[in-house]
Amino acid sequence: MSIALFIIVSVYAICGLLFAAPFVLVGVNRIDPHAAHSSWGFRLLIIPGTVAFWPLLLSRWMKGVHEPPEENNPHRAAAQKVSPP
Repeated sequence: MSIALFIIVSVYAICGLLFAAPFVLVGVNRIDPHAAHSSWGFRLLIIPGTVAFWPLLLSRWMKGVHEPPEENNPHRAAAQKVSPP
């Protein structure tokens, strides 16, 4: 059982590493316009997250999503209910 889990995690990580290079170079510019003018330091910092969340990022890149999703929490919902004076 542990060998099968190791193989699954290894394949997932390898796919994430293969996805990270083109995503960090091109894809991040397409799904987040604020990252288009980011430094190489920022791009190096997002590599671990890209490896971990590559299926989500790949689907957003393929769908052509150009803005990060808007945060949805109770505070934001309460603020939208109150109309300004």
